[in-house]
Amino acid sequence: MLILDLSLRANFIVHRNAVTSNPVLMYCVCDPRSIMTDLHYLSQADGAGDWREKEAKDLSDMVQNRITYLQNPQDCSKARKLVCNINKGCGYGCQLHHVVYCFMIAYGTQRTLILESQNWRYATGGWETVFLPVSQTCTDRTGVTTGHWSGEANDRDIQVVELPIVDSLHPRPPYLPLAIPEDLAQRLHRLHGDPSVWWVSQLVKYLIRPQAWLEKEIQDTTAKLGFSHPIIGVHVRRTDKVGTEAAFHPIEEYMVHVEDHFQHLARRMLVNKKRVYLATDDPALLKEAKAKYPDYEFISDNSISWSAGLHNRYTENSLRGVILDIHFLSQTNFLVCTFSSQVCRVAYEIMQTLHPDASSHFHSLDDIYYFGGQNAHNQLAVYAHQPRSPDDIPLEPGDLIGVAGNHWDGNSKGINRKTGRTGLYPSYKVKEKIETIKYPTYPEADKMLNQ
Repeated sequence: MLILDLSLRANFIVHRNAVTSNPVLMYCVCDPRSIMTDLHYLSQADGAGDWREKEAKDLSDMVQNRITYLQNPQDCSKARKLVCNINKGCGYGCQLHHVVYCFMIAYGTQRTLILESQNWRYATGGWETVFLPVSQTCTDRTGVTTGHWSGEANDRDIQVVELPIVDSLHPRPPYLPLAIPEDLAQRLHRLHGDPSVWWVSQLVKYLIRPQAWLEKEIQDTTAKLGFSHPIIGVHVRRTDKVGTEAAFHPIEEYMVHVEDHFQHLARRMLVNKKRVYLATDDPALLKEAKAKYPDYEFISDNSISWSAGLHNRYTENSLRGVILDIHFLSQTNFLVCTFSSQVCRVAYEIMQTLHPDASSHFHSLDDIYYFGGQNAHNQLAVYAHQPRSPDDIPLEPGDLIGVAGNHWDGNSKGINRKTGRTGLYPSYKVKEKIETIKYPTYPEADKMLNQ
């Protein structure tokens, strides 16, 4: 079976054999959306779509079962534990990613994660007032010995290890993003366009299982807003990000990509109305968008926009709002946003749990996907490249490239680690170098799943 990973780079179409990862370059002289649509249908031919659905479910079930096994030891008093305090000094998306990082290390060191969340800045009652507990049987941090993280090997004889925020982590274990478990790697490369994001998404999936009241809130809000498909998600972050971590982007920049993708959707489904779910911390933006784009139906809750403002951010109402925004963004057919925002990246991660492969269901106006505190993001040169301008760098097949960003115009920027030169290079001439790590394989959990 041939599984295609499809990428669009300016006027070039790149498709890769999922087994060999070898790219084949085609020059597109017609409408690239038409080519992409044809390739989409080709990738679903001969039962490939059914295979993807089953493989995605099987892999997810395996990981969720392993996490459940790890998090519910038979004897909590004897369990090896990793303690993580949620109250990192940042917003909800950042704090969620902090817990994901803790979870990765817990999974890698075979320790039950103890999440300390009392007096959470968003909800004083803690994580469990919003989401299901991370463990049903082991929430107590007590143990015979307790110590701060000093490395996996050094901590072997310590029962309870306290983990710092990733910025202060030393020594750094191999389990940090963007690495994936070695035992899942071959299957993930065949299934998914970005295995690293898939792995992060599975930990997010376990963490954000909603309490009953939140599940009802999601259902009620879905009905109230009239949320239905097809729909494209737009997340516009303004307030504290603009001028510090991100540049200002007017609504027109987002809508160019919204319109482009609606044209793409119209080639394979009925688009009776161009709906946009608009999530923003700027309450004035909804009115502006409606005035400038009357042919679109904008679905948004302005009360969420008000609660996302800096003066209201750390409240239970704000928490409810950001959770709802992330939920609806993840449910859209396509996401237009800035990956400098943790909210957008969380929505993109959740999107991976809803489809066999949603790695291409986005357009970011700024950053490529990343995980705060990650190890180096590298790519491998597949084709040679001779500089066409002083801004370019030369490539030879096999060169290791540390990627700094995608310019979204057919070029990326990075450093050739062999030559030490920094500059631009064609995005299609490289492929991702996915690091694989020997995580524990949890055969006991797999055996229980297969019984």
